[in-house]
Amino acid sequence: MTCHDQGGAGTRRFRKGGALRALLVGGLSLSVLNACDLAPDYHPPNYIYPNGWAGHGVMTDAKPADGAVRGNWWTMFNDPELNTLETHMLQVNPDLQAQAEAFTQERDIARESEAQLYPQVTGSAGGTKNRSSETRLWRAVPSNAPIYESSEFYSGAATWEPDFWDRIRNTAHLQKNLAQANAAQYALVRLTLEAELASDYIGLRGLDAQIAVYKDSINYYRTAVQITQMRQAGAIAAGLDVSRAQNQLYSTMATLSFTVAARQVLEHQIAVLENTVPAAFHIQPTNAHAIVMGDVHVDSGLPSQLLERRPDVAQAERQMAAASRAIGVSRAAFYPNVTFSASGGFMNNGFDLANLANSMWSYGVQAMEPLFTGGLRRAALQRAWSQYRQAADNYRSVVLQAFQDVEDSLTQAGLYHVQQLRQEQAVQAALRTQNMTMALYTGGLSDYLNSLIAQQDTLLARIEEVQAQTGQLQSTVRLIRALGGGWDRSQLPAVKDIDPIHALQYDHLHHAIPAGGIDTHTSPTDNNLSGTGMPQAMGNVGGGIDQMMTGEAALPARDGSPNPDGASATP
Repeated sequence: MTCHDQGGAGTRRFRKGGALRALLVGGLSLSVLNACDLAPDYHPPNYIYPNGWAGHGVMTDAKPADGAVRGNWWTMFNDPELNTLETHMLQVNPDLQAQAEAFTQERDIARESEAQLYPQVTGSAGGTKNRSSETRLWRAVPSNAPIYESSEFYSGAATWEPDFWDRIRNTAHLQKNLAQANAAQYALVRLTLEAELASDYIGLRGLDAQIAVYKDSINYYRTAVQITQMRQAGAIAAGLDVSRAQNQLYSTMATLSFTVAARQVLEHQIAVLENTVPAAFHIQPTNAHAIVMGDVHVDSGLPSQLLERRPDVAQAERQMAAASRAIGVSRAAFYPNVTFSASGGFMNNGFDLANLANSMWSYGVQAMEPLFTGGLRRAALQRAWSQYRQAADNYRSVVLQAFQDVEDSLTQAGLYHVQQLRQEQAVQAALRTQNMTMALYTGGLSDYLNSLIAQQDTLLARIEEVQAQTGQLQSTVRLIRALGGGWDRSQLPAVKDIDPIHALQYDHLHHAIPAGGIDTHTSPTDNNLSGTGMPQAMGNVGGGIDQMMTGEAALPARDGSPNPDGASATP
């Protein structure tokens, strides 16, 4: 608890033995006022943690100048279509815009609390016309007393509560801390949406690569069916070989259908993020057998920097700061509540009001101190302290979760990279085996079962290779998100910038003054869910499923394909 001079807004100067003096001369004026801040001194906790990360891999080998995570971090993947999607989403996503409005509402609540620091002035005016009964009680009959009477008045009144114990100031500061926490929540929602879109897009491109692999394999299996049928017709192979080859072909076609459906669902998710109905949205598929993206190297920084770069950590810390202010509010309830009031005006039975004889006025001061509340105030204070400790515990939990997120992402990114390298080697070995077994079968030196097993192993290895690349890229996105996505605590709006309006502002109230880079806006494109306003890089809508399900023969094989003449090749 500290006492400080409140002569300037927002100043906190320590004084000892301050006195309260008020002069009331012809009206209310307060010449000297010392106030006591009953909130405890607040300092965020300092934690002890290691100087480095346990997870190691390719992600930690980059130079900070090249791998530092920046605000537009998705550009590190060198995919123009992803860049277009991310930029468009940040402009139109309804969840992000709703969070911006929630931040504005928190700012307004803070302004409402701070408004109590000012005198509350009201004005009133009115008039009445009255008629009394001619036969009313105590009226003589006959009588010349009037039965009609009019009254007109106008007046003004002012009340003010001097914030001796900083109850109002702590309440306002509490709400401003919560508004800052809401600004951090906005940054967290934005980062989550950015990471979700990037991860979905990478997953979609991964499914494109899997579809290309399945089509490639289907072409190979069709040729294999033709070979078994020709050998059966020549009485040099059994019908069992044909059945096995057909089963492999049709089961792979079924898996292709399932994969195309999964791609469509993922595309629908991206459409919603882009403020577009799924029926009007399509991303042109690619025919590559792998995801075509640049190598991404991320500098993980030091653990000591993490707490400054995570929006959720900043949010939890601001909530803890607000909880400390609530203690000051609860403490202020133990001290007298003083209110000054004054009113004045004119009243007459006509409209000639403005003269001294028709004036009326009053002024006064009231001090109220609850004497017995049955433990109400003490319970409220105890609850405030408990809420502060709870906020501190939540903050520590968020910090621990932040460290876990980074360690998990570092581990996954490093090991997924190793998995991808090993899987490439497995694919090469499987392709060689497939070539040799088909050559042996067409030459009559082996049965079709060995070739079938080699085909299954090759397809599985190629699909797992794509999945390994997809997982490695998505783990990079998770690492970037765990590191804060280029956000920094300095982007939080300062306490002095939280006010959405000025005390005497009466216009431009439709939107708040921007703070912390968070701006609310409305646009005609918000209601356009048809996707017509989107950049044309998304490709044409329609025919997407047909294009992915057909045209396998037009896709080139990786090295060629087997042919009825018995020449072996690798898809």
